[in-house]
Amino acid sequence: MTAALELDRLSVHFYNGRHDIAAVREASLSIAAGTSFGLFGPSGCGKSTVLRVVAGIELGWSGQVAAFGTPYRAGQKPQGRLRRDVQMVFQDPYASLHPRHSIRRTLEEPLIVNGIADARRVAAEALAAVGLPPDIAPRTPNALSGGQRQRVAIARALLLKPRLLLLDEPTSALDMSVQAEILNLLMDLKAAYGMTLLLVSHDRDVIAHVCDSAARMRAGLIEAILDRPALAAV
Repeated sequence: MTAALELDRLSVHFYNGRHDIAAVREASLSIAAGTSFGLFGPSGCGKSTVLRVVAGIELGWSGQVAAFGTPYRAGQKPQGRLRRDVQMVFQDPYASLHPRHSIRRTLEEPLIVNGIADARRVAAEALAAVGLPPDIAPRTPNALSGGQRQRVAIARALLLKPRLLLLDEPTSALDMSVQAEILNLLMDLKAAYGMTLLLVSHDRDVIAHVCDSAARMRAGLIEAILDRPALAAV
């Protein structure tokens, strides 16, 4: 079976004006389709940079990257099917949603741009899938709670029916009481949509709760790949 994601000697370097900084150093891993995989480690270890490469946001990298057998090209944004197959949910739901656009517009615009018919119905179905009522559609993000905003962000990521969903600290900006709700929602959606999840978190308990396996990172390096029993013991 083709892997959902393969990284082979992925490296990312930044220049801060004085020094060359290796954010990711020859990271290699393979994630099986239909599984949940985590990246964890201290702040600045490179885990979010890996996610940004896979999302097509960070283009300055070397090595090899492929999703579902389709290779990425360094310096170029993903094209064609890759743009739909790989979607991302960001850490801060308020920052990732346009503050003056209604939730309806936020959800319908990507559908219209991608030529998907009946955008209003599809957007309403996406809201229902994440447990939000239809009357939320006319509101703007500032009228929603943090948990509701993150559910909208997840709904937007699901619109194009991705095969790989990237999650960058999806609960860290939320109250403790809401975090478990969002994590359980993501696990339910993974099963319902048959997706692969790649979750970045500094919280090892979150990784252990959600993921089948995970990579521990430090200083840009993947130190170890842990299976579920090893995660439970971390």
